[in-house]
Amino acid sequence: MGKRGKKHRESPRHRSGGGGDDNDDSLPSAAYDLPLPTDQQELSDPEEKEDNDDGEGADWSSTALSKFHLYQLSVQSPKGDISYMQKFFLMYVGGRFPLHLQEDFCGTALLSCEWLRSDPRRTAVGVDLDLESLNWCFDNNLGKLGADGYSRISLFHGNVLHPQQSCLVTRQEQDLIKDPFLSAQIGSSARVNATEGNGSVNQVTSMTSLMEKYALPNRDIVCAFNYSCCCLHKRKDLILYFKHSLNVLSKKGGIFVMDLYGGVSSECKLRLQRRISNFTYVWEQEEFDILNRKTRISLHFHLGKQHSIRHAFSYDWRLWSIPEIKDCLEEAGFRSIHVWIRKMPDTLDDHNRQEFNADRDVKYEELSSFPQQDAWNAYIVAVSC
Repeated sequence: MGKRGKKHRESPRHRSGGGGDDNDDSLPSAAYDLPLPTDQQELSDPEEKEDNDDGEGADWSSTALSKFHLYQLSVQSPKGDISYMQKFFLMYVGGRFPLHLQEDFCGTALLSCEWLRSDPRRTAVGVDLDLESLNWCFDNNLGKLGADGYSRISLFHGNVLHPQQSCLVTRQEQDLIKDPFLSAQIGSSARVNATEGNGSVNQVTSMTSLMEKYALPNRDIVCAFNYSCCCLHKRKDLILYFKHSLNVLSKKGGIFVMDLYGGVSSECKLRLQRRISNFTYVWEQEEFDILNRKTRISLHFHLGKQHSIRHAFSYDWRLWSIPEIKDCLEEAGFRSIHVWIRKMPDTLDDHNRQEFNADRDVKYEELSSFPQQDAWNAYIVAVSC
């Protein structure tokens, strides 16, 4: 399990053709839907590896040690998310191919970057409250796209409940000097200091460049993944956020997509772990408060005996139910709501607790009823018109 990093805040998820073939076996980003190992990410017994691997000889560069890099490796699978979003859009809206995305609670904007890479016509808008994760995106994700990719994305530092007041974030000043073309495109901007790791870096942020001042294209899709809506604890805030999402969607039709998890195991103390490459990823779930439907989730990364990042990301979440989400979406003004859901592996199995793996053969299905399970995961798709 696991989600993008948010510490009491919003922060750290392609195919360029048709719309999410059912034969596509890419899993989306989700707490239970962890990416399966590649040839370079072979699974082995985590306890055995932990005992035998003290971290010596491993290539622990500053990037590899970053909690954001580890998060992307262990939690996110943007190709799966994009495949499903395309499928939903073509199914419920149709008539055109989706080109314009807004990723709320975007963190390091990995999904947005993959969205841009999948089609040269695509644009992306990202919004997040964590300036550190946005800064990391510029250094590690956006840089791989080049000038063309950079020109098609707008990242904003701000609260999704007040998106129009969020500020455009641009590249670091030293990078602008190296790239006159980008510097000319970006124009003048003001400095603010942001702290990352052990030192202070100069993050260039257009403090006067609020989202409301930009003529951004109407979005075909707005998404909030990694269970980010659980960061919103009040019903009125959830409805307000859904209204903002609806307002930026294209008048020709668009969709809002979010993910949600639940089941018996979501309402108790739980610890799951998974070995990925040369580190172990741990999802730790504290006791569940049934009166307020709140829990605290912590993500840890163990990189051998000499390296460990405990509480790399921590979240205080309200675990919303699907009926609550549907009611709020309807009240916000969406025309129709669809639930795509799948059963997840049983967390009561000791083997699953030690090495949690999602079953790739189980697909999401659109259903109108679903019996309670030990664990389930869902996409909730709201159609604007």
